[in-house]
Amino acid sequence: MQLLKFFKLGRKRRKRFFQIILVVFLALNALSYAGAYALTHFSAPGHIGLGLPRPTNSRRPSDVGLEYVTQRISINQNEWLETWFIPAQRSVSSGTVLLFPGNGGSKAKQLLAPTAVFHRLGYDALLIDFRGVGGSSGNTTTLGVREAKDVALTMNYAQRSSFQRPLILYGVSMGSAAILKAVAHEKVNPDAVILELPFARLLDAVRSRLRAIRLPTFPIAEMLVFWGGIQHRFNGFMHNPVTYAKQVQCPALLLHGKRDQWTTVAEINQIFQNLPGSKELAIFPNTGHSLLVTVDQEHWQQRVDQFLQGV
Repeated sequence: MQLLKFFKLGRKRRKRFFQIILVVFLALNALSYAGAYALTHFSAPGHIGLGLPRPTNSRRPSDVGLEYVTQRISINQNEWLETWFIPAQRSVSSGTVLLFPGNGGSKAKQLLAPTAVFHRLGYDALLIDFRGVGGSSGNTTTLGVREAKDVALTMNYAQRSSFQRPLILYGVSMGSAAILKAVAHEKVNPDAVILELPFARLLDAVRSRLRAIRLPTFPIAEMLVFWGGIQHRFNGFMHNPVTYAKQVQCPALLLHGKRDQWTTVAEINQIFQNLPGSKELAIFPNTGHSLLVTVDQEHWQQRVDQFLQGV
């Protein structure tokens, strides 16, 4: 009956109806395109532009009593990754941990706290800024897609440089997603991985953030993922760390906050179940999407130390 009433409308009214639908469709796409751009681009400090403020390194390891050496890993003639190498506290290193930050983070902002623990446990540490943040080149993020290539590049650098084994990859949030993708698609083969606060699927991660600001998830989440993929030439709907986890053959430690508003415990359990090798899961009951070592350092150190002793 409703369809019949529609066709009984005058020609001008039907035309007007379709014009309104077209305008709404175009407006949603334009806003989604701009939103995807703003969420995946960083603006330089002091500059006004469409994008998030570019993460910087406002502190140095020496500020927390750690000796370090700044190094660059060349990507090509115009691009590089900046790293900090921090030798172990002991005269003989127990291995090397390569640390990767989350989205919107830098090595100073997110990696110094866990590095201090790895340092006390006797491990060398290499802290890495992904492209687009800190001291590395560029001004964009792809939420773990291109960053997987940065993980692979850093791993190759560590192997060429004969860093002390075992080589352990540690990531926070997006850094964990990049590690999982690097293992699955870039043939990275670490001796162990420590995955803190990963998301299971990019689309679900976008949906959770829209719910947090009380915006409808459909179709906005799908449009953001679509246009972000177009801008950076990847299929965001296939960016699913829960699937990448199936390719991880090395020992894995998964760390998560029970109150994480972005990724549910059920999603973390899916990732954990998909890990085929030796694995451990630690849920921190009283926190959410926070750097876990800063919430309960004693428990974090205990779980990490216990895990590394078996690597």
